[in-house]
Amino acid sequence: MTPKAGSSLALLHLPPRSSSRQAPAALTYDFTTPIERRGTGCIKYDRRPELDPFWVADMDFASAPEILEAMHRRVDHGVFGYAQAHEGLVESVLEYLQRRHSYTADHSQLIHLGGMVPALSLAGRAFAKPGDSIITCTPVYPPFLGVHEDNGLQLKQVPHSRDQSGRWSFDWEALEGTVDASCRFFILCHPQNPLGRVFSPAEVEKLAEFCQRHDLILISDEIHCDLVLDEDTDPFVSALQLPGKFHDRLMVLQSPSKTWNIAGLGYAYAVVPDASLRRRYAAARGHTLPEINTISYYAAEAAYRHGEPWRIELLDTLRNNRATLDSFLRERVPALRYQPAAATYLAWIDGSGLGVPNPALHFEENAGLFLSDGAYFAAPDHFRLNFGCPQSRLLEGLEKIAAATV
Repeated sequence: MTPKAGSSLALLHLPPRSSSRQAPAALTYDFTTPIERRGTGCIKYDRRPELDPFWVADMDFASAPEILEAMHRRVDHGVFGYAQAHEGLVESVLEYLQRRHSYTADHSQLIHLGGMVPALSLAGRAFAKPGDSIITCTPVYPPFLGVHEDNGLQLKQVPHSRDQSGRWSFDWEALEGTVDASCRFFILCHPQNPLGRVFSPAEVEKLAEFCQRHDLILISDEIHCDLVLDEDTDPFVSALQLPGKFHDRLMVLQSPSKTWNIAGLGYAYAVVPDASLRRRYAAARGHTLPEINTISYYAAEAAYRHGEPWRIELLDTLRNNRATLDSFLRERVPALRYQPAAATYLAWIDGSGLGVPNPALHFEENAGLFLSDGAYFAAPDHFRLNFGCPQSRLLEGLEKIAAATV
């Protein structure tokens, strides 16, 4: 069947191409069967094939069948020329922003991008000049600590504070003592990677006020916002929901990639409410960013339109894994301290009680594990463990950790 001319949704609404590629009738997905990934060219397993990997932030689950079906249908079309964000993708993003974040946008506010890290690097080119500074809080996702180098900028780091209960927040006094006239923007990671913290609306607004007071653009990377595990107690509030007085210095970065495990497809987007800021950002792209491939557009549309049932079951799986991880460490490896994450599938674990200089290296050498080294997050006595995997596999990794701490 040939798609009707002018119908941007036609490829997603073709009749099923084969019964073997249909989503299951019941809303039950498989999060328990391990999938062999070695030898598929994925960096998680093939970068250090001699190690058992629990590091980089992608999950060991197949993407939602609705996403796979949309990709198959687009492949069946057979032509893969230069792509643009088609009408269906734009509609699905705008509907998502309204549904999940109570934010009404129009297509002009969207800038489609080939990934979050290039988006951050582009911000440095758009909003600063060589010698200027950017500011962020640590520990944080490693590219936050490196994108300034792409454009000859300086980086100011302010450690997150921690109260007696172990709850992470912002050190407002340290922020005020660090910011200066050279600073051009603040990069927020929310939900926070690796801390797993969901900041309160009051904290986000206070940060926006800080940025306004110091003439900083607030760039909020919200790639993990659909992976909040405790929405009843820690509801996520996007920076898009800030009062309008902050929107002239706001850029929000989002993507379906982490939630629906399609990070390798390389699609993200910026939501920039202010037209002047948007023009500055778009103009800085020049000829340095790659084209976005057509498959990623259709996968993103399917995730937003049809992926919610899969996401809900994923969150149940991740909550169970988080509970397993927490109880295992408390009972079997008390030298490792872990405050259960409110969001993401990434556990930030304090290894200072081991009495070794580098916990991640210790487990590499003594347990054959590939963990994310806390040094790259500006916290060398910690490590990050990815629990986005079948529970049986998580337990295998935890047993190796326990055996290496005897």
